[in-house]
Formats: sequence, structure tokens, C-alpha cells
Amino acid sequence: MTTKISIVYHTRTEHTGSLAQAVADGAQRVSGVQVNMYPLTASQLDKDGKWNDEPVMAALDASDAIIFGCPTYMGSVSSVCKAFMEATLSVWASQGWKDKFAGGFTNSATLSGDKLNSLVDLVVFAAQLGMIWVPIGDLPGAPGGSDGSLTLNRLGGYLGAMAQSDLGGDPASAPPEMDLDTGRRYGERVTQIARRFNGEGEYTTSRVPFGG
Repeated sequence: MTTKISIVYHTRTEHTGSLAQAVADGAQRVSGVQVNMYPLTASQLDKDGKWNDEPVMAALDASDAIIFGCPTYMGSVSSVCKAFMEATLSVWASQGWKDKFAGGFTNSATLSGDKLNSLVDLVVFAAQLGMIWVPIGDLPGAPGGSDGSLTLNRLGGYLGAMAQSDLGGDPASAPPEMDLDTGRRYGERVTQIARRFNGEGEYTTSRVPFGG
């Protein structure tokens, strides 16, 4: 059985989009999965600022796991992401996403930027919908490269994947590769857990001990 993974995200300057692609790349490392990306855009908002895109919602309804992503603006999720969250009222009422797996990622221009608050927003949102949240699973600053360099979870997030992109930085190089690699590992982890829950695979992501 094919496990369906959906990545729904908002990006304005493509920095968060680069992280979203990394998460998708990690999910695609797992066999027997279908990975789809759904960017949230301002064009999906009506004149009252309400989000509406029925084909995207139908695709999310059919997913086994949904990974949410957005930039952190003013210490919280972006307005387009928030509009999407509020548009799931009917899903909440019907418990349509209950027991689907959920994860999240975010990006900001500074090392902190209060990104944790955005991930908490996404965790509470998923909990309201009865979803099962998957944390990141990698210790902070774990060595990931063959040279022992600190490449995994450099920002020390636990709830989901965090990235940092310099203001005005080229999306081809921002976020840095270490943050993208963290996103890949996270996408793979969520996907493997969803596959195992469906009875279609084993969890095989490597464990990297703190300090090597």
C-alpha cells in the first residue's frame, strides 16, 4: 500500500520553500510512498482573507501524514498559513484528520526569531484536529558529516525542523546545507513512522549520539 505524504507550506521569499523541498526529498528516500507538495499562496485567499482551495483540501484528506511549514513572522506563523489553519474548521468538526501523522517546520532570518512559538502553534493546531505529532528525533548539534562537523539540528529544535536564512540571502544557499539536511532527516522520519503505522515498513533512520 502506498503511503501518501503531503507537505503544505507557505513561503514568500523561497527560503522556506527550500526547506520544504528538503523535507520532501527526505520523505522520498523511503520506498512505497507518494510525496506531494502544496504551496499556500495569497491567491488562495478570498476578498475577506479566507483561505479556500478545495483540490488541495481533498488531497490532504487522502494523506496518511501532513507536514506543515511556514516562515516565522513577528514570532508566529505567517498570515497565509494562519488563514489555512482557520479554514480547517469543517475538518475539525468531522474529525477528518484524526490519527493522521503531523509534523512541522519553520524558517526565520535570525537564529532564534521565536521560531519555537511557530512550531507550538502548529502542534496545537494538529492537536485540535486529533493528529499525531512527530518530533524531530535528532539531538541538537549532532555530527552529521563524514568530517564530524556539526550539521544536524544546529538550532536545537525538538518539535520540528528549524532553519535560519540571512535576510536577502539567495535561496540557493539559504537556509544553509546543515539546516536542509535536518529537514531531510525529519521528512524521512515522519514518513517512516507513517509507513510503519500502516504496517508497510520498519523504522531505520540512524541514531546520531550527542557529541559523536
